[in-house]
Amino acid sequence: MSRVIELRSDTFTKPTPAMRRAMAGAEVGDDQYGEDPTVNRLERRAAEVVGKEAGVYVPSGMMGNLCGVLSQTRRGDEVILGDLAHIAQNEMGASFVLGGIVPRLVPNRDGLPSLDDLAAAVRPPGMFPRTSLVCLENSHNNCGGTVITPEQTKAVADFAHARGMRVHLDGARIFNAAAALGVDAKELVRDVDTVQFCFSKGLAAPVGSILCGDAETVAKARRVRKLLGGAMRQAGVIAAAALVGLEEMRARLVDDHRNAKRLAEGLAKIPGLRLDPRKVVTNIVSFEVDPAAMDAGAFQKTCAERGLRISRYLGNSPRLRAVTHVDVSADDVDAAIEIARTVLAGAAAPVAAAP
Repeated sequence: MSRVIELRSDTFTKPTPAMRRAMAGAEVGDDQYGEDPTVNRLERRAAEVVGKEAGVYVPSGMMGNLCGVLSQTRRGDEVILGDLAHIAQNEMGASFVLGGIVPRLVPNRDGLPSLDDLAAAVRPPGMFPRTSLVCLENSHNNCGGTVITPEQTKAVADFAHARGMRVHLDGARIFNAAAALGVDAKELVRDVDTVQFCFSKGLAAPVGSILCGDAETVAKARRVRKLLGGAMRQAGVIAAAALVGLEEMRARLVDDHRNAKRLAEGLAKIPGLRLDPRKVVTNIVSFEVDPAAMDAGAFQKTCAERGLRISRYLGNSPRLRAVTHVDVSADDVDAAIEIARTVLAGAAAPVAAAP
């Protein structure tokens, strides 16, 4: 197998030549002491890009979400979030385990909890546990890359703030959401208190995420980072690549979206696959294999054997996921469609009777 089409995640991107040059020449210091000039520059620039006062660089999106949640809650507090939220489904419930936070799950409803569901979940003042935080996600991974608008975000934020709660946004792919909606990322995060976004997904940097918010909350988050073992030393080496991603990769995300739509439209024409290409708006293509045609796990395995790598949603879910990124071309997409077609055609072929 000479050609591998990697669609499991946009975390499989390789650093660009510009990133490698920046890493090799990065000016560094000790980040734990606040003395790495490249990290400091990245934190200032990232906060500026999303319109927040400050930022703290972290090794992963999971740690960024942890810092965001734990810096705005107390042990025993209740946090409201969607039942398909990445924080709850994919991050091992770390905020709840490590922070002593009580999760209150409400239906995601295509990526965004409804105001009625939120209102039903909020505990009245004086009752315990105290409801102190609402978590949103944009774009939404487990909802197939769906996005929420600035107006939808504002409605939730206004609801929360009127009740003395704060709002954290898991914006791991916030720039994908901004590209899909044709708006500045600042508009998507204007009304939330904190936002985490990743450099290591669509922006193609090798490692790192950031939490941005007001200066006081970020200072608290920096202490949480230390508590979690996330304080770093000469992190400017990786921050340099993140800076390149932040400046050079945002504008090209529309190419990934175009390729995702191309992939979705191609897959939708294959008998045995179920998806609606109209719902594909970012770089995530979510689809199902008709059990009558082939087992989803067998389809995933056979595709991998032919050079097409896709991922599967939680557990034994029938849903599969393909994610486009900078290292996936239109030709790769066409080849992926052909592999999927061939695999399902093989599954449908009658088995020859033994002589």
